[in-house]
Amino acid sequence: MAPRLCSISAATRRLMGRPKPGAGDLAAAARFYSKDNEGSWFRSLFVHKVDPRKDAHSTLLSKKETSNLYKIQFHNVKPECLDAYNSLTEAVLPKLHLDEDYPCSLVGNWNTWYGEQDQAVHLWRFSGGYPALMDCMNKLKNNKEYLEFRKERSQMLLSRRNQMLLEFSFWNEPQPRAGPNIYELRTYKLKPGTMIEWGNNWARAIKYRQENQEAVGGFFSQIGELYVVHHLWAYKDLQSREETRNAAWRKRGWDQNVYYTGECFCWGISLALGGHLPRAQSEDRIPSARKSSLT
Repeated sequence: MAPRLCSISAATRRLMGRPKPGAGDLAAAARFYSKDNEGSWFRSLFVHKVDPRKDAHSTLLSKKETSNLYKIQFHNVKPECLDAYNSLTEAVLPKLHLDEDYPCSLVGNWNTWYGEQDQAVHLWRFSGGYPALMDCMNKLKNNKEYLEFRKERSQMLLSRRNQMLLEFSFWNEPQPRAGPNIYELRTYKLKPGTMIEWGNNWARAIKYRQENQEAVGGFFSQIGELYVVHHLWAYKDLQSREETRNAAWRKRGWDQNVYYTGECFCWGISLALGGHLPRAQSEDRIPSARKSSLT
């Protein structure tokens, strides 16, 4: 059987018969391509058009009716000093919380159970924003007991860091709750430019996580490491955490939130926290206007 030959069109034969293009022809073609396409190949790399923000994250995402500012502290404690550290903080920090002269309240004290070990986490609220923060800092500079506390505490620490935070407008403000509870602090490092998208998605998704009142607070960083989000959750125990999270997946729409917010962050970390501030101390001695410790 004779081999089958592929036919060549007349147009192809004409092209094959043409001489190779010269440098002038290539330059003309390049100019023609640039003029007609105006960099369209480059623009095609970007799927989404991102409109520039018209305002700061603090204005677009935080609560308008309050001027609360939060500070979260992470203290990495020498393992052999953890008990002494807890005793020291329990003796000093509630006094600041109780003192009406200081415009700050202690939202919660925790030790990490799972995640970063030998770590203490403190969350403070400053009612009045940055002026309240500066007022508190200036007064602490002249508080001899607090200065002695810091000096003694420094000998127990390996390292420490903090962040100034604002709360998302769609989250509950952290409130006292009956204990004992365990807490989960989920921290996300967002890609620059995705904070608004994150907030929009969670404003819709938070309704899926309210069945057991597990949502405590949601915050985003203002000073310190930027593009960081913290979500604080409360559960009766680890089994309750498992059941509550599984229940969210059975609700229509939760999976979409996980998908879309998954595109916004580079990494995330979860810390299981156990409170070390006794409830009797934080509730019985704190006037109702100052009850804010979480257990």
